[in-house]
Amino acid sequence: MKQARTPLKSKEDRRPEEAGFTILETAIALVLMAIVGLGAASLFFFAVRNTVSAGDRELAMAVAQQKIEQLRNVDFSDASLAATAGTSTTLTRASRRYTVLTTIVDSNVVNGQATTKTVTVLVTPNSDGSTWATNVTSVFGSVTLVWQRTALVMGPNRAL
Repeated sequence: MKQARTPLKSKEDRRPEEAGFTILETAIALVLMAIVGLGAASLFFFAVRNTVSAGDRELAMAVAQQKIEQLRNVDFSDASLAATAGTSTTLTRASRRYTVLTTIVDSNVVNGQATTKTVTVLVTPNSDGSTWATNVTSVFGSVTLVWQRTALVMGPNRAL
């Protein structure tokens, strides 16, 4: 036995608890969902940008370590270890540009000859595109390595 279908009720015949969402309620819900969606999208963009910046800093550390290794492989009296106020070069590694600033300071001078050299290598990524990465010389924008090297000479207060 089949049951007969009940005809649809008109708007006047419906009870208040059977009422659905109005257009206004649906539009407000849609606007709220769009705001939440845009917030999530901006967080995703921020995370991707910080990941790229972290990669730049990681490569900057590798560039700084490579420069330090180059200077470690030369003699103490070599011209490349002469005291400088700062030598700046631009390198490209992994399709990214870096500015390398190398500063060498002589110290502990004995009989007119330096016995210690302090080498500072500052590497700044230039490919990031954001101004804070190139203008800020802090932990966020650049990598700084400091290394000291001593000569193979006895000090004046040591007897052979």
